[in-house]
Amino acid sequence: MPDRRRFLQTAAGAALIGSSRTARALSQQPPMLARAIPASGEALPVIGLGTADTFNVDPGDAAAMAPLAQVLETFQRAGGSLIDTAPSYGQAEAVTGALLDRAPGLRGRTFLATKISTQGHESAMRQIRQSQKALGSDKLDLIQVHNLIDTVNQLALLRDLKRQGIIRYVGITHYADHAHDELTALVERERPDFLQVNLSVGARNAEKRLLPACQANGVAVLINRPFQDGALFRQVRGMALPALAAEIDCTSWAQLFLKFIIGHSAVTAVIPATSKPANMADNARAGFGRQPDAAMRDRIAALLA
Repeated sequence: MPDRRRFLQTAAGAALIGSSRTARALSQQPPMLARAIPASGEALPVIGLGTADTFNVDPGDAAAMAPLAQVLETFQRAGGSLIDTAPSYGQAEAVTGALLDRAPGLRGRTFLATKISTQGHESAMRQIRQSQKALGSDKLDLIQVHNLIDTVNQLALLRDLKRQGIIRYVGITHYADHAHDELTALVERERPDFLQVNLSVGARNAEKRLLPACQANGVAVLINRPFQDGALFRQVRGMALPALAAEIDCTSWAQLFLKFIIGHSAVTAVIPATSKPANMADNARAGFGRQPDAAMRDRIAALLA
């Protein structure tokens, strides 16, 4: 993430960058905050791991894979479980699968989410079979219809796969504000198990109608683009962490941005992507300690207004 490193505010984070001691420290904390998936009641830790761009490396490149293995170790030791990927993310599925194969016992504690992004059932099934192979699992926790491509038809396919026990949950995704009206209508009509959508302290459109619709219809919510592709870090470049951060146990801007999202009652989990173990440790800390209420979220938003 551009300029992210300079925003790691704690002395401990600075001292432990890139070390396994960071992961061990996280493992000694109380459990990460978790939220219930409305469709089942299953608890899902609030900090997940995205893989877009960051996990798109050659699985055979040991130098490229080494920091990603540390990211996954740090994520797991912090109590995270949800890994979100997609066939359209290049090698991300294959990298995720390879890393899980190298970590005995980790696979059984991982909530694997991927996507389909194609027209027609036959083409979708080819993608799903490829995802199963790349991820090394015949059974996947969540498959999402990506970016509203053939949504209604593909939801029907995914529901059939859910009935067969091939997947556990079905969902829909998008990453931009212009899709929120259509997503709201789909949530109200189709009631998928999950919705994945963009939300951040600088992009709050989802709060108007979409997130309330998810709450009213029992839809779990995953949040992508929590840092607006690095724009939030650029916006606060040179700014000291505000005093209000201490009121919710934040020691970095990243934690503040993530807790702003977690503080919305409709949000089940947020899925920041990173290829850096230190950033993963910093992100994970947002799942611990005090969380903001509505008034605090407004105070955080005012910092960037």
